[in-house]
Amino acid sequence: MNTAEASASDAAIAEARAELIALSHSIHAEPELAFEEFRSVAKTIEPLRERGFRIETGVADLKTAFSAEFGTGDLVVAICAEYDALPEIGHACGHNIIAASAVGTALGLAAVADACGITVKLLGTPAEESGGGKVLMLERGVFDDVAMALMVHPGPEDIAGAHSLALADLSVTYRGRESHASAAPQHGRNAGDAVTIAQVALGLLRQHLSPGQQLHGIVASGGVAPNIVPGHAELLYYLRAVDSASLDDLMQRASACFEAGALATGCTHDIRKLAPTYTELTPDSALLCAYREQIRDLGREPIAPELEAARPLGSTDMGNVTNVIPGIHPVIGIDAGGAVTHQPAFAAAAVNASADRAVIDGATALARTAIQIAGDEFHRDRLSERVMQRQFLRQEDIR
Repeated sequence: MNTAEASASDAAIAEARAELIALSHSIHAEPELAFEEFRSVAKTIEPLRERGFRIETGVADLKTAFSAEFGTGDLVVAICAEYDALPEIGHACGHNIIAASAVGTALGLAAVADACGITVKLLGTPAEESGGGKVLMLERGVFDDVAMALMVHPGPEDIAGAHSLALADLSVTYRGRESHASAAPQHGRNAGDAVTIAQVALGLLRQHLSPGQQLHGIVASGGVAPNIVPGHAELLYYLRAVDSASLDDLMQRASACFEAGALATGCTHDIRKLAPTYTELTPDSALLCAYREQIRDLGREPIAPELEAARPLGSTDMGNVTNVIPGIHPVIGIDAGGAVTHQPAFAAAAVNASADRAVIDGATALARTAIQIAGDEFHRDRLSERVMQRQFLRQEDIR
């Protein structure tokens, strides 16, 4: 790696340190849900606009997606920013850190874009928690020219080669027949009972799941009053598995449990996917090795590679990106006092001193990773060839 370019990138990130931390804290202070992240988008774009990035908002027909580009090099480096929060518990997944570190990475790379022959492309990707913004952007061509895609996600420990699970996000609706629960229960068909039977079946299925398969859900609605037989009920469920093939298997088995609830109660049911299916993370080995080297150089020690598979981080739409484009999605550790993601205590920790350090370390390591790979002739040619292959296949699909 060219140390002069790495040093210039480091310096640009260090110079923006206070601004990046302020951005992280500001996004954290005003959490917004999927596809509603308007304030967060404006905050994320501002430092990029001030530094001459070419901004396009509303990309892929998504109001809270954007693209910010700098440079004219032939190798396009994408950095993915996330900024959606969770209902009620806010930034308990630390997406404020992701957005701020993404901006820092972009600023670091912009300082050396000409020297590295790259175009920096920061992509604002909404609705990671629920909605699959990256999947929609991928399908609609936003990533077509991208040679490598990078982002970093906070967690309780550093994991360079993070694993994730494939995910299906489902709504299961049951429709029965209302009736008076005391005077005429025989005329009712209880949708709430259908939910109960389905959940019992799912609970019994759990002992027979394959390794890595998971299912969990909530009752979104189950009736309006005790004296009315529920004519409508809804389950919201996530199905997860180690890969897409295993997820398909789980979907078939869980669907039978959902159907059992309807059959046993005389109800009808409908299964809908609420978001695009997430695929598992498939990190690029060269990018992963480079990141591991750079994050260690910053004084962090990720867990051993042989332990990574035992630490799945849930599911992410970045998995879909890495199955098409060489990319990485490492986890950068913060001190959350024993809390894990999606807990209120993790949300509180997402603006502490260790979180602020994660913003800067994550940006620095990602920028150095891109510089290292862009400066390697073999990998540069490999990545460029992958872009040409994808673009050819897309044109064939259009024809």
